[in-house]
Amino acid sequence: MNSKTKRYNLSDSTIRLVEEEDQFDFLCEGFDSPRARMSCGHVVTPMSLMKWCQQLLKQGKSRFVCGQSGCNAEWSYQEVCKMALLTPEEMKNFETLMALNAAAGNPNTKFCPGCMTPVTRGSSSNLYVCCQVCSAKTGHSFGFCWQCLREWKGQQPRSDRCENDDCHNSALKTLRECPEVKIDKVKGCPSVRACPTCGSLIQHTGIGCKTVICPRCKMSFCFGCLKSGYCGISDICSGGITPRQTFIPVWQRK
Repeated sequence: MNSKTKRYNLSDSTIRLVEEEDQFDFLCEGFDSPRARMSCGHVVTPMSLMKWCQQLLKQGKSRFVCGQSGCNAEWSYQEVCKMALLTPEEMKNFETLMALNAAAGNPNTKFCPGCMTPVTRGSSSNLYVCCQVCSAKTGHSFGFCWQCLREWKGQQPRSDRCENDDCHNSALKTLRECPEVKIDKVKGCPSVRACPTCGSLIQHTGIGCKTVICPRCKMSFCFGCLKSGYCGISDICSGGITPRQTFIPVWQRK
């Protein structure tokens, strides 16, 4: 379906069609479609709804809120997909932006692969996450892997991987396999480090001093010993070169 010609099907009994104005046609574009009522009671067309949700995603949102005056109702992703008549390509784009926005807003939140509902991780030492929404719908516990974002396979709890094929932590693999680099005459330092504050991966080319500033959380730390702040200009860190990291720090923002 071409997004420019999206129209509700008059024979679709699952959509509540109404003879009212499109309340989300903010630019008065006059979208050529019957009008329908959302779960919150406000009226949309497929195009006006899609444009409003795209605007929310551009603003860095990962959830869809009505936003009409006095209405803070949250629409489920499933409702947005249905009422905006999203194509498979549009859904893929939405889901990518939702995941990116959620990660930027809260590193402990990801989207359930079964229903695309935001789920907060309970423990950083367990990759198994239970989705309450999917569990309620299916009548049995539905869990997914925080690492590969697929339905969980194998025993749990586990902190390394689930039993899905090719389930691995790409960031840890980078930390494990990156080449060494010479920094401030200090040899044997891994060329990639996970920021000790937020966990973002940072690469050092060997040019410049040991102290770096994380572009994500803006914290400074020594690339050699991973201590926060300025480590000095000595060729050797006071605590020595910290070995390759074996876990990704989780940003505990306050």
